[in-house]
Amino acid sequence: MTVNNGPPSPADGAPFPRLSLRRLAPLLVLVVVSVGVIAFGWHRQLSFEEVARHHEALGAFIARHELQAVAAYVALYVTAAALSIPVGFYLTVIGGILFGTVLGGAAALVGATTGAICIFLIARSAIGEYLVRRAGPLAGKLAQGFRADAFSYLLFLRLVPIVPFWMVNLVAALCGVRFATFAAATALGIIPATFIFAFLGAGLDSVITAQQAAYHACVAAGRPDCRLQFHLHAAVTPELIAALVALSVLALGPVVVKHLRGRAR
Repeated sequence: MTVNNGPPSPADGAPFPRLSLRRLAPLLVLVVVSVGVIAFGWHRQLSFEEVARHHEALGAFIARHELQAVAAYVALYVTAAALSIPVGFYLTVIGGILFGTVLGGAAALVGATTGAICIFLIARSAIGEYLVRRAGPLAGKLAQGFRADAFSYLLFLRLVPIVPFWMVNLVAALCGVRFATFAAATALGIIPATFIFAFLGAGLDSVITAQQAAYHACVAAGRPDCRLQFHLHAAVTPELIAALVALSVLALGPVVVKHLRGRAR
């Protein structure tokens, strides 16, 4: 008995899907909006400097309207992830600054996963099936191999934050990965880095306070070069990177075992 885990091939007798404007419209809208946001530099507003400048006001608002603040943060994260804007690291750390490790990490996890699912479904619906069906033999074989161990591959790619988040979303969609596999691997795979970055953010309160004091003193002295600066690269230690790499290697364990068993037969 043959089990087909991917989209039907032309040999199955099913007609090739066509690219229609109705199917492409949602993806085209996302692309246009994303290009506009990056071109106008609006994504640069999501910076640690801006958070530091408005830290007291944000803290006061969150104290009065925590639920609304968390909902707004999640909505912002979903939008950024769906538009494939590369600000996930900053948003996650900012979540830790504003809401603490647990709540900030959980909110970032929900926002990132939901945004990834949105762009995955839109891309798969618009062009995913078309490209899989139209792909040549080599591309089709690669896509089929990816789908066969999709959960392990996606878990690996999510655990290693050096791989662009948006790229993983699109690759999974274009390879025809199942929705349940994509959603589960994404949610599970981003947990370690998400809570680590939220933890880093939660520890920045004292840094922000010190930076604000120095900044206000600089402004009071009338200096024109006053800036609020943060050096998060010092917190991202080699040990932290090594831990994430170790987790990603473990994620590929099932794939390695499967291939070794296949050779032994």
